[in-house]
Amino acid sequence: MSFVLRDIHKSFGDLEVLENLDMTEEEKRLICILGPSGSGKTTLLNLISGVLPPDQGEIAGFTGKTISYLFQENRLLPWKTVEGNMEFVLKDQMNRDERRASINRYLDMVGLTEFRAYYPAQLSGGMKQRVAIARAFAYPADILLMDEPFKGLDLQMKMTLIEAFLNLWMLERRSVFFVTHDIQEALLIGEEIYVLTDRPAMVKGKVSNHIPHAERKSTNAALHNIEQKIHQLISSS
Repeated sequence: MSFVLRDIHKSFGDLEVLENLDMTEEEKRLICILGPSGSGKTTLLNLISGVLPPDQGEIAGFTGKTISYLFQENRLLPWKTVEGNMEFVLKDQMNRDERRASINRYLDMVGLTEFRAYYPAQLSGGMKQRVAIARAFAYPADILLMDEPFKGLDLQMKMTLIEAFLNLWMLERRSVFFVTHDIQEALLIGEEIYVLTDRPAMVKGKVSNHIPHAERKSTNAALHNIEQKIHQLISSS
């Protein structure tokens, strides 16, 4: 089964956001959409999720799929504990015993079991985002949409969260559409990296990255070659 976006156009009044955008990908891939700020990446996620309709073009392969989200903001409910925040999104998806088992499993995976009774205000920024990652994976979705969830974090925290995310994904693979303006994030996470133009955005090109995630180090010559290909696409007219 493939996901298809063909000849996608989207405008808001006189503002053209997406134009002639094409993507085709298989399920259970880490699909990275790399583009400058304001290029329409969030709009593209909203089209994929069905929140917005395209003005023109075909979107196929998403019908009947359940979707989970991971945003730049953790969007935790401040009046609920860590466990309560996870319970909130799962309450209509599974019975009580299943919810408890799922919450235990994912909190353990992100190393937050002992913080289950804490409220968001009692957690660091990185811990809150780990809760958000656990919650996104605990929700039984076919597709995970990620809208720059690591933006604005210091390098050490970013690397910790990316590692936590990848560990979860490798254990339970699902289709991921990850948008970012950061080339390093794209290199660390993406298997298929789509490079967008400025607004109105279209796909400039695609770069595949099949280097195992554990080997994606700055000293890896193959990763450096992929980075050069991305820079060449970005700088091309």
